[in-house]
Amino acid sequence: MTLSACGGGGDDSGSGDGVVIGFMGDLTGENSGIVIPPKNGAQLAIDEYNATNPKVKITLKTYDSQGKGEQAVPLAKNAITKDDIVGLIGPAFSGESQQVAPVLEEGKIPSVSPSATNTALGKNGWKYWHRIVGNDEVQGAGVGEFITRALEAKKVFVIHDNSEYGKPLGEKVEATVKSKGATTQVDAIDPEGSDFAATVNKVKAFAPDAIFYGGYYAEGGKLLKQLREGGVTARFLSGDGSLDKGLAEGAGEQNANGSIIACPCLIDPEGKTSPASKTFADKYRAKFNAPPAIYSAEGYDAATAFIEAVKAGNTTAEDINAFLSKVDVPGVSKQVKFLPTGEPAASDVYVYEVKGATLPLIGKAAEADV
Repeated sequence: MTLSACGGGGDDSGSGDGVVIGFMGDLTGENSGIVIPPKNGAQLAIDEYNATNPKVKITLKTYDSQGKGEQAVPLAKNAITKDDIVGLIGPAFSGESQQVAPVLEEGKIPSVSPSATNTALGKNGWKYWHRIVGNDEVQGAGVGEFITRALEAKKVFVIHDNSEYGKPLGEKVEATVKSKGATTQVDAIDPEGSDFAATVNKVKAFAPDAIFYGGYYAEGGKLLKQLREGGVTARFLSGDGSLDKGLAEGAGEQNANGSIIACPCLIDPEGKTSPASKTFADKYRAKFNAPPAIYSAEGYDAATAFIEAVKAGNTTAEDINAFLSKVDVPGVSKQVKFLPTGEPAASDVYVYEVKGATLPLIGKAAEADV
């Protein structure tokens, strides 16, 4: 999940007629580790399609927003007016998605995010917006039930970063564990800060059985390091924003070991869930010299939705959008199919355990034990 894994593929669509699909997200910022994999997954799918020498080839053009809405909005406008994109994979994060979607709606450009999970995104009535991944209501309920069922936690401390992603995810986890009888306490951190001593002291005083953090791995690693240095030994859990080896790098492997990361995404290089997962993993590794990581399969599936539209003869943005409402094909992470709201028709939550620099799959949150 390092920047060096970005190679292989590129933006050349080859000769002949073609269309341009964009990919937008944080490709060089501190949380790029969870955006480069879906970009690579999308590139793999498009390169495979172009290799069949179709009548209409697809160019994947990347837009590095660094996850910031103020950068994403002008990039989206340029993508529409100057690059003539007919679709966008992304934006990757929820905050930038909230700001970019109105621009895409006005331009009548369909989008499929592989990773933006904020629940409210699906409640805006947008006609051109879709996502391939389950939302934070699904994720928060899944990890909350795992905390009370598998960990048997009676006291849960929830921390979030006040973002459009982290706060509602933390709130859903808190509501879920409370509904299962757990006692909770909540605190927020400033993701731009570096000293989380006040939060650490609150956690120590509460003496929880488990801690859940809603936010991204860059800050999560710093927080976890300070919790452990402060003598807090409770099991640390987080959501998809922390599903990256950067969490252990920031916290120190010994501090991070045993942490549980939940995600409505599938990383299954061994093919435990399906043969398609192993086939995808083998192709991904061969192309990028790296194992598939967070949202790489979802990036592949998001691109697949657009590829199926083009294969069916749709080359304008509005025709592609109309096709997305009826696409129904097998993907790597799930069946690629959307509800009228743009939400995926199917979604599972999976849990992973930090073991050194690796994040092996434990299983579905509803079934897994540790």
